[in-house]
Amino acid sequence: MAAKREEMTLWTGYFDSRLSRSDGRRVPKEASIPKPTLESVVWAARSTGIRKMRQESEASHPSRPHAKEGRLVMPPSHVFEVTGTSSKEGVMQAIGTVLRKRSKEAKEQGKDATSGPAKGDRRRRAQRKSFKHRKSGQRKKKFGRK
Repeated sequence: MAAKREEMTLWTGYFDSRLSRSDGRRVPKEASIPKPTLESVVWAARSTGIRKMRQESEASHPSRPHAKEGRLVMPPSHVFEVTGTSSKEGVMQAIGTVLRKRSKEAKEQGKDATSGPAKGDRRRRAQRKSFKHRKSGQRKKKFGRK
């Protein structure tokens, strides 16, 4: 199906930092993330001010027919007006920078949550398994065997 002239299509592969430019990434590495989802691209587009858009989650890019990555379809007149750009490249970079910023914030919050138990929390600290007392390569003895 050919794209209509009055629609702008953004594929999630355009924002994938794992892809090279020749493989389909269309934004710089500073504006891309690994494995972007359609929901994250929609969130980034909404936070840039774009409200009129249609999601097609089961669509696959013609050069990547095996991957059902999804795409956003939106009217260019609305998009150019809201983002203040005059090209599709500018729109993609605006969405990509917001996407990258959100990804970094989520990563930093995840680091805080994955830290171990507090120093004085004895109950949680007791759940840790420590293998420091064993020599390397030495296995746990079972049933009195040496």
